[in-house]
Amino acid sequence: MSVYRKFAGQTLIYGVSTILSRMIAFALTPVYARALPVGGNGIFTAMYGYASIINAILAFGMETTFFRYLQKRDDDRETVYNNSFGAVFVVSMVFLAFSLFFLDDVIRFLLAGDTGAYRDYKFYVQCFLAILVTDAVCVIPFARLRAEGRPVRFGVVKCLNIFIVVFFNVFFLFIVPFMISRGLPGGEWMAVWYRPKWVGYVFLSNLFASALTVLLLLPELLKLRLHFNMRMFLQMLNYSWPILIANISFIINESLDKAMLKHMLPIQIADRDVAIYGMCAKIALFLNLFVQAFRLGAEPFFFSQSKNSNAGETYARIMDYFVITVAVISVALVANVDLLASVIVGAETRIVNGTVINNVYWAGLNVIPPLIFGYMSLGIYMNLSVWYKLSDQTRFGLYISGIGALVTIVLNWIFIPEYSYLASAWASVSAYAIMMILSYVLGQRHYPIPYHIRKNTAYMLAAILIVFLSFNIFNRNIYIGNMLLLVFAGAAVYLERKGLKAILKGK
Repeated sequence: MSVYRKFAGQTLIYGVSTILSRMIAFALTPVYARALPVGGNGIFTAMYGYASIINAILAFGMETTFFRYLQKRDDDRETVYNNSFGAVFVVSMVFLAFSLFFLDDVIRFLLAGDTGAYRDYKFYVQCFLAILVTDAVCVIPFARLRAEGRPVRFGVVKCLNIFIVVFFNVFFLFIVPFMISRGLPGGEWMAVWYRPKWVGYVFLSNLFASALTVLLLLPELLKLRLHFNMRMFLQMLNYSWPILIANISFIINESLDKAMLKHMLPIQIADRDVAIYGMCAKIALFLNLFVQAFRLGAEPFFFSQSKNSNAGETYARIMDYFVITVAVISVALVANVDLLASVIVGAETRIVNGTVINNVYWAGLNVIPPLIFGYMSLGIYMNLSVWYKLSDQTRFGLYISGIGALVTIVLNWIFIPEYSYLASAWASVSAYAIMMILSYVLGQRHYPIPYHIRKNTAYMLAAILIVFLSFNIFNRNIYIGNMLLLVFAGAAVYLERKGLKAILKGK
């Protein structure tokens, strides 16, 4: 089987589990809105807002380090596995110890003066800590599945995790109160302990799912041995800490614009504009789902191919197909942007007592094209980043991410007062485009890869032109937009027909 065909198949499986998890998250949003009080939703949202940064800290950049050292120390793979897992485990235990030591202070910080809810918040925080640490313990076992080329098992475990989250949320928030209200068998016992509309059940559902994931990954966890190579461990830490800082910079880069909008806009419009920007950004996130799925398959694949004599040509060819795919997805999203907006934020207008009410979220749809091309640039940057990972120069990832974050801060600071969330969207695409260009220029200097720049640039410019025509000239007309999509996709298939035939034939 062609390495490209195998890679595409694995990426598809990773994509299904990634997209499914995001779709479930979307589906649970209205469930929480209906089943929980506003305050309960706020608690859940606020605490999980910290999760992305904490998860990055606990993982400590060891995923990428694990793949790199598997390739460097192919003769001692189990030691690499033990060292990687040991690093994450130690960091997680230190985090847990400090969190429990300062548990009272953390709870009081989250309470913000509402001492009457102390007992509930203590339960929330304890569940949250258990979820974070449990998920961290699973990082390297999941990475091992990716390194061993087992995407089906990876996807099954991820999907079962999602199923458990959904099952227990529905059970606690809907089935239990239904059984109690109808006097069904077991309802009387449930009435003794059940608390209606309690957000604790959401945390409990997530904890059950994380615990099940650990059980499902026991075959990988049982392969661990108490064999620790300190010299290798220190080398791995030296490789991983710039990745950790870069990951945190990226997370800040993704979320800082919302905080700046909140604090820099007039108080009477700040919450409204942040809400509009956040909801419209969810449409552009569909492209990011593909980017994340690609990363799951690409990272172990790139490292495994690095010793081959034609590795550079392989990386360049994958970049070709990646650019074409994200270009087609970008055009498809914009061609159907009104349909997606109707599903995610509701119809453009509704009639209330004979009066036409405009949906305020539709005013923000103009952020979608720049956000889409921002995610396209980010995906290409992730693809390009193979050079500093393979050459053990991960500090460049830190530098590039830092420059991206600086661009985000400066552009938002200058333009938010006048252009609001539109400034944030253009700041995002500017930051990621600069990161993409910097990574290419530095990569060609330190670890040259023969990318087909003219060809890839042509596809990107063609996508930008079609998006502009579809969105601005043809006013988001779904029929014209999809006609342009079919022409663009058809042209791409025709131009790439030889390469696609070779892949389908397993060459």
